[in-house]
This record gives sequence, structure tokens and C-alpha cells, in this order.
Amino acid sequence: MDPSDTMDPTYAMDPTDPLDPKERTVTTMTSPLLTSTPGAAFDAFLADVAPSSLDQAVWTPGSEPLPALYVSHGAPPLFDDPLWIGELFDWSRSLPKPTAVLIVSAHWEAAPLRLSATGAAVPLVYDFGGFAARYSTMTYPTPDAGALASRVASLLPADEPVHQDTARGLDHGAWVPLKIMYPYADVPVLQLSIPTHDPARLLELGRRLRPLREEGVLVVGSGFMTHGLSYLTREQFVDNVVPSWSAEFDQWAAEALAAGDVDTLADYRAKAPGMPFAHPTVEHFVPLFLVLGAAGDPARAVETTIEGFQFGLAKRSFQVA
Repeated sequence: MDPSDTMDPTYAMDPTDPLDPKERTVTTMTSPLLTSTPGAAFDAFLADVAPSSLDQAVWTPGSEPLPALYVSHGAPPLFDDPLWIGELFDWSRSLPKPTAVLIVSAHWEAAPLRLSATGAAVPLVYDFGGFAARYSTMTYPTPDAGALASRVASLLPADEPVHQDTARGLDHGAWVPLKIMYPYADVPVLQLSIPTHDPARLLELGRRLRPLREEGVLVVGSGFMTHGLSYLTREQFVDNVVPSWSAEFDQWAAEALAAGDVDTLADYRAKAPGMPFAHPTVEHFVPLFLVLGAAGDPARAVETTIEGFQFGLAKRSFQVA
């Protein structure tokens, strides 16, 4: 995500466009980009709130399966957004601390399936630009995830080989939200690549991974409910003006998720309002299907945990049982 991205002015000036951005809403938010001290909100969180993570109850065998999560992950400005920091941390605290996290991020698309490096303190991938230098020096030294990698490989069929990428670290779709949810890096984290955009294949992949939930592993799909970065303007970055294409796609998704309408969600290219502006590329939406596949019943209504907008983009996040 690069805040220097701007909208093509011809789009905003087209009076025939049914998604004309003049039809939009505004939400109250102090832009994280206006902070004078990058990361100040995160520093305050570490000092005042994060220590409660140290005594969080840990999942134990015999406990209920953990849910699977779809997380709108944001980017480094998340560390300057106290509201969103609080929402993510409260969500993590509402659950037992997992034995490990398996996360699929919009920022790693690779087929055949690949797993990230598993050693302790794997390196981070600073796959962003245009932000304060501090964010490219952050660390997240998680424990060894080798046991989880072996377990994931054992759950996949022979015709879906998985390759270990020993040089691949955690990208910002993984470490940015997790650094808030589990700020002491005391949970092993393994990243799995997105091998396809096909909803049916991702649903099946999620189904294969479902047993992990019964073993205390938190299965996470990390994306963003709307992600039309190339159509954002200063109004979005500074004032959080919400374009109609973002608001309408988010509402459509909310209704389909509440109804458990997986078929409608899978046909998002044809049925969702706001396309293709909400998702010019779809890698931030499709992790949702892996999460639904990991549910006990993909057609059951989800539990929404975070709503609202940052920079005009929908933060909608949810969990499935």
C-alpha cells in the first residue's frame, strides 16, 4: 500500500458512472498519516494495554476448536490507528491464545503451495513503500514453526504438493496484524501461499486445514474487504471519505456473509456492486474462501468482529466456528 497512489481524474469526472465517487459517505477518523510521531499509538498500546497478553489463557487439548478468522490487515498506518489497534487486540483477547497461527496473506501468491521459513525469528518482508522508516525496521521474532509445517503438509492430498520456501519470511499481511494481536511474538507463525483465486479450490483447501482448529491452531485469512488503492485520493487518505464502490461492496459482502450465501460470494465478479473498483485485483478478497472452507459449516452466518473504514477501505473482519 503506497499513499502516493491516486485516482485517475477521468473516473471522478464521469457523470454517467453509476459508482461516481461524488456519491459517498464520510466517517470520522484522524488520519494515521497525519501523526507527528510514527508508531506513537502502538507505543502507547505496548506500554498500557499489551501486557495483558502475557496472562492470556492458552488453548489446551480438550478445549473447543478455535475459530478461523478473516482479517482485514491494513498496512503500517495501522500502528498509528488506536481504534483499529484496540479492535484487533480485543478480538485476540476474546479467544484462547493459540498454540500456533497458520496464515494466508494476500501478499503471497504462489503455486504449487508453499510454506514460509519455519525457524525461530524468521525474517520479515517489508513489502510496502512510502511510509516512515521505522516500519521497515520492526521485528517479530516468533518461535519455531517446524511442527506446524509438518502437520500442514500431512493434511494435504498427494495431488496438492506443498513446498518449503526456506528463504521466505512473513509479509506485512501476516506480521502487521499479528504484531498487535500477539504483541510479544510468543506464538509460532507459519505462512501459506495463495495457490489460486478459484473460490471452489480455496474452499476445499480450507476444508483440508479444518482439523488444525481442533489442535489449537488459529487459521487466518488476511486480506482487506475492499482494496481499490489505485482509485483513492487525498480525501480518502486524509479525511476517510468512503467511496460508494467501497461502501456498496462492503454492504453486499456483509449481507451475503450473514446469510451464509457462499454461492453468491463465489460469484462476486458478476454479482458484487462496486466491482472492479473495490478489487481491481482479487488477492485481498479471496482469502475469505479459505476461511469459510475451514468452518464447520461454510453456509453458517459468520460472526462479524470489526467494521468501519480506514482510508475509505472496508475493514470488515469476521470469524467462523
